[in-house]
Amino acid sequence: MSTLVARGAAQVRSLLPSRSDLAVVRRDPRRDLLSGLTVAIVALPLALGFGVSSGLGAEAGLATAVVAGALAAVFGGSNLQVSGPTGAMTVVLVPIVAQHGAGGVLTVGLIAGVLLLGMAVAGLGRYMAYVPASVVEGFTLGIALVIGLQQVPGALGVAKPEGDKVLVVTWRAVEAFAKAPNWTAVALAASVAAVMLVGARWRPAVPFSILAVIAATLVAQLFHLDAAAPIGDLPSGLSAPSLGFLDLSALETLLLPAVAVAALAALESLLSAQVADGMTVGQKHDPNKELFGQGLANIAAPLFGGVPATGAIARTAVNVRSGASSRLAALTHAAILAVIVFAAAPLVSKIPLAALAGVLIATAVRMVEVGSLRAMTRATRNDAVVLVLTAAATLALDLVYAVLIGLIVAGALALRAVARQARLDQVDFRPDLPGEHSDEEHALLAEHIVAYRIDGPLFFAAAHRFLLELSEVSGVRVVILRMSRVTTMDATGALVLKDAIEKLNRRGIVVMISGIRPGQRQVLDSVQVLDRLRLEGREYETTPEAIAGARKHLEHAGLLIPRQTRQATR
Repeated sequence: MSTLVARGAAQVRSLLPSRSDLAVVRRDPRRDLLSGLTVAIVALPLALGFGVSSGLGAEAGLATAVVAGALAAVFGGSNLQVSGPTGAMTVVLVPIVAQHGAGGVLTVGLIAGVLLLGMAVAGLGRYMAYVPASVVEGFTLGIALVIGLQQVPGALGVAKPEGDKVLVVTWRAVEAFAKAPNWTAVALAASVAAVMLVGARWRPAVPFSILAVIAATLVAQLFHLDAAAPIGDLPSGLSAPSLGFLDLSALETLLLPAVAVAALAALESLLSAQVADGMTVGQKHDPNKELFGQGLANIAAPLFGGVPATGAIARTAVNVRSGASSRLAALTHAAILAVIVFAAAPLVSKIPLAALAGVLIATAVRMVEVGSLRAMTRATRNDAVVLVLTAAATLALDLVYAVLIGLIVAGALALRAVARQARLDQVDFRPDLPGEHSDEEHALLAEHIVAYRIDGPLFFAAAHRFLLELSEVSGVRVVILRMSRVTTMDATGALVLKDAIEKLNRRGIVVMISGIRPGQRQVLDSVQVLDRLRLEGREYETTPEAIAGARKHLEHAGLLIPRQTRQATR
């Protein structure tokens, strides 16, 4: 017991910030501070927009960006990761808000944080490497579509219709707009989105999102555009930490949504950290530390009224491009947003909701990498199928279910591809035996002995096809199975091999095996494949030895003249 406690304590210590993490902070603080300022300017409208989209309000988005952003920066596993509210998480939260209210979302975030800590201690972060690129691309495309559709009510200037399915809500919003058009909201949303998209191509380093939002706010105030509804009053500061939202009786019903939120937070955060590593040289994140930091962030954010958080790919990319080299940049971003919450809440409250909708629509458009999608769909048919299926499931179902469906389909297609590599090839008979053979003897050996080479994996996905092919062997007395090229074998493959041997034996065909690898013996012994072969002396190290054994069998059967007799009659 004490050993387990000691190991657990050591694992937790390994997840805490180290001296090397703090040393990196002192490397170039000026550049990190400037990067943090740049990210904060980009993050402000996104935090407001995602807070509004989640259903908890702009103040929830700001609280998440400040609290979760700071904690994930200090305790996370990446020097460059920026965390906060994201569109992917918003997609999951909308149905939770509809079913359980704001308190349910805060409770889900708290439980998800605890689950993330458990995942970190269990060392599950390393498994992110096994998510196929086609699933990630389809997931990202699906999220972009959902985020864009979620902004339709705000962009059209209509109240958000009831419902938790984005396609249904979008259709109802269009119907409401058709009855009472609000062209002012449409113009503001379209203008902000256009400025962001065109500006990003013209001057990528300029934060056009905040500039467009400021311009839209000034226009709405100067021209008294009553049709452009503003965010509304915001609290001048963060609320005091509280567990008042926690309803212990509802924990059981909220557990499954919390698992979904934790899974999404882990997936998106680790993916974002991986993207950051790919954009730099010499940076490598610790996946388990990243899960630990996200866990602490998601435990703390609900206490201040914040929604669940994840690593944010768009903000992390801005951080990297701005020259950040340590977690000081992400911490600075959170601190600047905190100052805005305390000092500029009255000004922020006047931002039109349509302008925020335009920001998120442009963000959704920029999430779609057309080049990556085109490359993925052209790579293989399987990749294209997985990508499209994952994106469609993301749009129609649930993000976590979409990823699971994508992984299952990708795994099934990969198994099929691997299974197709397994081959049972008949080998041209060349009796590699000591001594000389007459043409007549060679013909007799070739007539009665057939050798098969098994190439590739012999496991459940390919085993039954192997059984069918091998069971059809006929017209021979001995079958030699060459096993040296079998790459892997499972219990199903071993059982099928046993079944094939027994079927051939019942038809009077002797089976001999050669070249079994050491790693395959355990699975073969576990299902007693080799017991009878060993008993009858029909397992051999090499193929020539197996052929010699087959020749002796034919001599005993009277089909060949023993070599001693043949030499004596010469």
